[in-house]
Amino acid sequence: MRYIDVIWLHESQEEPYRLVSEVSADNYELRKLEFFRSGFVGVASTTMNTEKTMLGSAEVPAIEEINANSEFQGKDISKQEFDNLWSKYAAKSP
Repeated sequence: MRYIDVIWLHESQEEPYRLVSEVSADNYELRKLEFFRSGFVGVASTTMNTEKTMLGSAEVPAIEEINANSEFQGKDISKQEFDNLWSKYAAKSP
């Protein structure tokens, strides 16, 4: 399992600016948080999702590959950091 926190550098109000994901050993998302400029935080997991947020259907690349694209600034985070964010935001989701 790995955990990533990625800032997406763009100006769109409709797209999230931050994506935080729990990624399985086979490189697919298991849980995801998407942060929007409006303050909304979208949540998705294998069992539920909010209206704007869904798990990706493709493999998640390595953080080095993500960072090779100048639109993204990603880093690995700990399970504890992810779980803290998940506890804070997923509890507020329907």
